[in-house]
Amino acid sequence: MDTTRAKTRDIARNAVRGELAQVAFRLFHRESFEKVTFDDLATAAGVSRSTFLRYFGSKEEVVLSGFDPLGDQMTDALRTRPADEDSWTSLRRAVDPAIKYFDKNPADTLALLRLVQNTPALVARLREKQLGWRPALAEVLVERSASEGLSPLAAHVRVAASLECVTVALEQWVDVDTRVALDTLTDDAFAALTSA
Repeated sequence: MDTTRAKTRDIARNAVRGELAQVAFRLFHRESFEKVTFDDLATAAGVSRSTFLRYFGSKEEVVLSGFDPLGDQMTDALRTRPADEDSWTSLRRAVDPAIKYFDKNPADTLALLRLVQNTPALVARLREKQLGWRPALAEVLVERSASEGLSPLAAHVRVAASLECVTVALEQWVDVDTRVALDTLTDDAFAALTSA
């Protein structure tokens, strides 16, 4: 009974967070991220400032909260890759959850990525999130690459490179207005490193 109640509470909380994030994103898009205050966000959402702050601790979190599950999803995807697969191919496939997330609604994602690219505070916070994903990915990569004798340092370098490939693919995707598939750009980014 308590588990069901907790799940229901989590679903309700996530729904409210999603609604508040949508209101905030529209306001950021219209007014600019820097100009909008928490008071502005609360007013636009029809809630008190303290209520808005209960769901989001910072404006950066409002914009980037959708990225939060990606680290765990990519780590889980890496863990399930075939044991005999080389580490670089496994890392390419491990980022698929992120690619699917961004590609789910290209128009919205494009607007989100443009907002991030044009806002130094968001770029810095997203970088921080990516740094937070690296240790778990590197740990799984070392475990599954035992036959390769991959050191922790080499695993961290490969994970960092794979996440940077996704970043560059996203930048290119924005530049070409999503006219090239994000999956293709990601493949090309990974291939550029293997052919170097």
